[in-house]
Amino acid sequence: MNKGNSPYACHIFICVNDRQGARKSCADGGTVKLKDYFKDQVAKRGLKPRVRVSHSGCMGLCEKGPNVMLYPQGLWFSGVGEGDADRILDIVQELVAS
Repeated sequence: MNKGNSPYACHIFICVNDRQGARKSCADGGTVKLKDYFKDQVAKRGLKPRVRVSHSGCMGLCEKGPNVMLYPQGLWFSGVGEGDADRILDIVQELVAS
């Protein structure tokens, strides 16, 4: 095992947990499509390779979802819709620039 610092200035995690209708989950808000949008915009904004977009399983707060987290900044966004992605990406751009 090797230990080191993250190679990313910001890592965007998007919950794609899907409970198949048993109860509310982040996937109910179209998070797979949202993740694809984030990935596309990170590339278009020239944020690669400093910013990474990944999907995650349940973060434990699906009732407030869809959820997006930024690390190592520790910023959490809940109730995220397609219209919120650009605002989050603006924040990411500011974080990476500083």
